[in-house]
Amino acid sequence: MPRHVAFLRAINVGGHVVKMDRLRVLFGELGLANVETFIASGNVLFDSTARSAALESRIEKHLEQALGYEVLTFVRPLAALAEVLDSHPYHDENAAGCALQVGFLKAPASSAVQQALKALQTDTDEFHFAGREVYWLCRTRTSDSKFSGPLFERSLGARATFRNVNTVRKLAARL
Repeated sequence: MPRHVAFLRAINVGGHVVKMDRLRVLFGELGLANVETFIASGNVLFDSTARSAALESRIEKHLEQALGYEVLTFVRPLAALAEVLDSHPYHDENAAGCALQVGFLKAPASSAVQQALKALQTDTDEFHFAGREVYWLCRTRTSDSKFSGPLFERSLGARATFRNVNTVRKLAARL
């Protein structure tokens, strides 16, 4: 059975605290198999034969009902994370204190969204789109940048959740 990872937005930030054992139970209630969580920031691995879009919808509805607030969900087949890791031009991202974040989107960004984000680039922050991901190279600590995930959403009208590339690498290694 194919292995998937769900990247959840708004888990354990902004006062929305969910214990990982409860999150595993909630995913199990959906009939998903071999559920496990990876660090307490909303990464859930599971097995399912369903398609990603259908899984996203089912998980979002169930989590909103159970938790009382919207939890955007971005599902990727675990096997696809290798391509996510290869689909950007920043392979020296750990050099000189740089940080690389991967933003997961519901659908590929339109040309207008891509151009709007490129207009936000600075000497510190650079962006690249590939498929349903946006890559944010921050040439300092992300906490020192003026850019953020919420700014991305407000500026572009697109919803996303961001993960450090090292988290994505560790998840991909679980295949």
